[in-house]
Amino acid sequence: MKALCDRFVPQHCSSSSSSKSDTHHKSPLVSDSGPSDIKSKFTFWSNVFTPSSSVSQPYRDSSSTSGHNKQDCTTRNGWTAAFVKRAFMATGAIRRFQERVLGPNRTGLPSTTSDIWLLGVCYKISEDDASGDTDAGSVLAAFHQDFSSKILITYRKGFEPFRDTTYTSDVNWGCMIRSSQMLFAQALLFHRLGRSWTWNSELPEQEYLETLEPFGDSETSAFSIHNLIIAGESYGLAAGSWIGPYAICRSWESLACKKRKQTDSKTETLPMAVHIVSGSEDGERGGAPILCIEDATKSCREFSKGQLEWTPILLLVPLVLGLDKVNPRYIPSLIATFAFPQSVGILGGKPGASTYIIGVQEDKGFYLDPHEVQQVVTVSKESPDVDTSSYHCKVLRYVPLESLDPSLALGFYCRDKDDFNDLCLRASKLAEESKGAPLFTVTQTHSLINQNNYGFSEEDNIEEEGHEDDWQLL
Repeated sequence: MKALCDRFVPQHCSSSSSSKSDTHHKSPLVSDSGPSDIKSKFTFWSNVFTPSSSVSQPYRDSSSTSGHNKQDCTTRNGWTAAFVKRAFMATGAIRRFQERVLGPNRTGLPSTTSDIWLLGVCYKISEDDASGDTDAGSVLAAFHQDFSSKILITYRKGFEPFRDTTYTSDVNWGCMIRSSQMLFAQALLFHRLGRSWTWNSELPEQEYLETLEPFGDSETSAFSIHNLIIAGESYGLAAGSWIGPYAICRSWESLACKKRKQTDSKTETLPMAVHIVSGSEDGERGGAPILCIEDATKSCREFSKGQLEWTPILLLVPLVLGLDKVNPRYIPSLIATFAFPQSVGILGGKPGASTYIIGVQEDKGFYLDPHEVQQVVTVSKESPDVDTSSYHCKVLRYVPLESLDPSLALGFYCRDKDDFNDLCLRASKLAEESKGAPLFTVTQTHSLINQNNYGFSEEDNIEEEGHEDDWQLL
């Protein structure tokens, strides 16, 4: 979540305060605010975090405060002495703030009868499922198992500080990075274990542990938040700062390129090419992004260092689908992408609050939420007994797609050239049916980019269309 929750740090006690202390604070704060204008800050954040009851704020000891005043501060103002040495934010306050950004915390199924699409797999809800007469072999049970098998990566606390900073947690600012880590981890799972794999906490496969290991929270882990920030410095990534989908996609492209140069093909941590789908002149002229087959092929060749014509590839499609919220004309196409077998979800959410959307039912999107603070966990293929439960979620959460921030990014994993060609056919058909508002288009070569064509055929014939769209500049 965007770092909007600056810490309120009182320098002197006020006898007029009546807030009560909450002794169950767990989440460490990540930024300090100065002592100026304290009273107005307290009033503002009290209104944000406490709709019906007050939440206590951290207390900092002052060397000029007498013991009598300290005692008076604790008893009259409700400030807890446990906060003298270390500041904590109330977990409940984070959740309430998140709900004010993402909207009400909607859980469960939005409908008991409509089909559910989860990363290319359809779950048809039967009357028995709708009535609640389900068992372990029901469609609804299979959906829940599939959902809980998807990788969840959240805020972490207690990791080694970032370079030249004191940050040991990414609370309030790392949600977009965590969402992108979930998407990449899911693509790796599809590559190593296939789409039908489900999580077994008792008998974790080595490939599963190998997938989680690079996402540890230190510079020694290939795809850690530390290394992503280093790789994305030129795109604005920095500890304590929030970024958007386009910047994180480019940062992953840079990190993947860096890791490829450092390793050989036999020990490749990311066994797939990463390709960003953008418009002409890298999106500077606006318009829908264009998946150029010529460019994707070049990315595969570069990934294999010229040894192969085609390799597994992860396509990232940064989009801007409106101004303040997603234009309704794009929602049918967004829903349709979850029926693509190549889909690995969407990076999206509300302004400053990113989530990882992995499924849809009607016009609601199921998502994994990174806004939970958990202790750092070290996962290694050498330690099969490690507890990985913090990387999974059994709570179904959903958000109306119409309420999403218009800046988001699609992800597609293609195992081979046939899989890629199938994606191109599906995307071209979807663009033709978009009524002039395609998410992205497909073309064979750069020479055809300026012809506004949506089509792609197995014979590489490009169909021309005269429709226009209202895309924003990335």
